[in-house]
Amino acid sequence: MSGKGIGFGKTILFGEHFVVYNLPSIASAIFTYTIAEVEEGTQGLELIDNRPAIEGYKTKKQGEIKRSLDLIMKYLNIDLEKTPLKITLSGQLKCASGIGASAALASSIARGLNEHFSLGLNDKEINEVAYEGEKGSAGNPSGIDNTCSTYGGFLTFEKGEIGEKNKIERIKVKEPIPIVLVSTGITQETKEIVADIKKLKNENPEKYEKMFTEYKEIFKQGLESLKNGDIKKLGELMNKNMDLLREMTLSCKEIEKIISIAKENEALGVKLTGTGRGGLVICLVPNEEIQFKVSKAIEQAGFEATKTMLK
Repeated sequence: MSGKGIGFGKTILFGEHFVVYNLPSIASAIFTYTIAEVEEGTQGLELIDNRPAIEGYKTKKQGEIKRSLDLIMKYLNIDLEKTPLKITLSGQLKCASGIGASAALASSIARGLNEHFSLGLNDKEINEVAYEGEKGSAGNPSGIDNTCSTYGGFLTFEKGEIGEKNKIERIKVKEPIPIVLVSTGITQETKEIVADIKKLKNENPEKYEKMFTEYKEIFKQGLESLKNGDIKKLGELMNKNMDLLREMTLSCKEIEKIISIAKENEALGVKLTGTGRGGLVICLVPNEEIQFKVSKAIEQAGFEATKTMLK
């Protein structure tokens, strides 16, 4: 019996990197996803990766993907010598740093294996499997990416202390929010950057504690603005969040160029989303007319832009 599963991509409005230190964040699934089809194989594990991706992504992420698959198989006690598998990946989610592609891979494969082996896992258990898979890319993942990928929609996420459960709250928004997602064309290893930020924090703890305090207030106001549908205020707070990420050395010249173009074309809030130092930039816009304007200007500057909605 073959099994099929999907995993959504994601974008983070507030809190990337802060989530690693048990601070709350706000994220949303986007409505493009990865599909994993699991079938009986002939020997070990055969992976066919037909996902669309930015140039160099699959090569750079080869090690991460292998680690992720190994961890998932180990967690589910799947012996590939006894039950060889063929896994085919596809879908419309274009792989890039910051879009949650590794979590979408882990979540879709978890669902596909669940169906193939009739494991009877519920969403919570699928999410736990996907979290194990995420360790292959992030080392010590926050859990936000796999949670978005598994459940979809808007949510707040706060990583639990050791031995405690993560705190997840689904958020209802008044109406869909238009955004433009822009790729810098740069792929980064999440694990490396998370480790680098940890090193910087250990070298200057007072600076980071001050930033953490500032961020908590941004999160609080951001959640309120999102629930109230105050998109203008939401954009202002995203810009403030970007100031902190910039201070954490997570920006780069490509991100800054995209931010500048988007703001010149009436985007309300613009910030990196995900790993940083490349990857993706999220541009919050007030309506579809500005969404088109921002997207066109960014594409004319040579970047790839995707118009989508958060809801």
